[in-house]
Amino acid sequence: MSLQIYNTMSRRQEEFISQQPGKVKMYVCGPTVYDYIHIGNARPAIFFDVVRRYLEAVGYEVDYLVNFTDVDDKLIRKAEQLGTTVPEVAERFIEAFYEDTERLGVRRATRNPRVMEHIPQIVAFIGELVDKGAAYPSGGDVYFRTKSFAAYGQLSHQNLEELQLGIRIGIDERKEDPQDFVLWKGAKPGEISWESPWGAGRPGWHIECSAMAREYLGDTLDIHGGGHDLQFPHHECECAQSESLTGKPLSHYWMHNGFINIDNQKMSKSLGNGITVNELLKRIKPEAIRYFMLSGHYRAPLNFSDDTVEQALGSVERIANCRVNLEHRLGAVDPDGSGAAGWHARLDAPVGALRYEPQTGDEPLDGRLRGLRDRFAAKLDDDFNTPDAITVWFELVAEANALLKLPVAPAPALRALLGLMDVMDGVLGLLPRADEAAGLLDAEVDALIAERTQARADKNWKRADEIRDLLAEQGILLEDTPQGIRWRRK
Repeated sequence: MSLQIYNTMSRRQEEFISQQPGKVKMYVCGPTVYDYIHIGNARPAIFFDVVRRYLEAVGYEVDYLVNFTDVDDKLIRKAEQLGTTVPEVAERFIEAFYEDTERLGVRRATRNPRVMEHIPQIVAFIGELVDKGAAYPSGGDVYFRTKSFAAYGQLSHQNLEELQLGIRIGIDERKEDPQDFVLWKGAKPGEISWESPWGAGRPGWHIECSAMAREYLGDTLDIHGGGHDLQFPHHECECAQSESLTGKPLSHYWMHNGFINIDNQKMSKSLGNGITVNELLKRIKPEAIRYFMLSGHYRAPLNFSDDTVEQALGSVERIANCRVNLEHRLGAVDPDGSGAAGWHARLDAPVGALRYEPQTGDEPLDGRLRGLRDRFAAKLDDDFNTPDAITVWFELVAEANALLKLPVAPAPALRALLGLMDVMDGVLGLLPRADEAAGLLDAEVDALIAERTQARADKNWKRADEIRDLLAEQGILLEDTPQGIRWRRK
């Protein structure tokens, strides 16, 4: 089965064919960096990270851009509140974005272009639109002439008359038409601004993405993504600007993720029910948050509650514990460590990782593992169906648990199961990261357990109790098994 993507533009699933074989140009609208990101921002960050990982896992090189809007009204107000500058606000919350998303297992994009670093490109883009008659200056601002683009409304599937009802606008005598939107905003006293042919000012929201996408990825993208709320007006306006200038489609595939609800209510400022990722990570493990985000289909709404997150934590711990058990058993049957070395959860999926071939020496088992690999890929080929892909992963867990119940588990079979688990994790990123482990490193825990075992043999009960207490403080649970003491984190 080839990869099928639901295209918002056509409202149907289409076979994915990149413009250049083996390469994908992908742009996703990032946050406005005036505060910590909320869980609504986290959903596209996590989901499109999976899209990028999967494309790489099946063999594509992905040039992936996520922009930062680092100047707009919200940043200006935030700077005034904090008594600082817009660039300082932006820098503070860009770093916070990296910290939060990296804890959620999100790999950094190929590039994260910032608006303030691309003013010349934005000004040039606007100038070309003015020269073409698709934009006009008025009163220090520059507006896009919406009626000059006959296809306006193609993405949101509404005509201009219908769209007029959905545009939050007041009467503005500077506009030729109420539906025209701003490309360049004339400077107000005391606000950050840049010089342009139309006077000092700053870019409008929509033009920023068009200019930065064109700068790095050319006239036409393979995939353009973002939240459902960006379809109109943001992405609709991007289409109008870019396609008026180039005469080419801005993107061949448009993807939009659904909303996050909080306890069955829409997340909104008016309800005051927004939750920042920064606060959430203080009480919930990052892998549980990531699991929750991928437990529903990306186009469907998700309901966040204590119960749903608790369920997510239990599910992801089942996967993590299975992997720990496989590593432990492999270490037992391969005591010199050569067999277990290198089997650690990865943050990325190497290009072509899903070509993984299990080699256990047991053909029926190899066949079952290949079947799981292929069904995992098939679920993701079906418009990135992550919940069904997770179900396949649990089938792998069941296969592993059955092997672990045997009196003797062959090392090749253990390695093959770990290998396939790493391939799946390389795409979905659900296993705990090494730097998220509490306190002690794995090697330190092993050394302490060995020391405690020796202390007990020497009847040094005081030292044995000290080590037991230290491990308990670090959330380390000890379990007796036929192969000796094994441990796991709470």
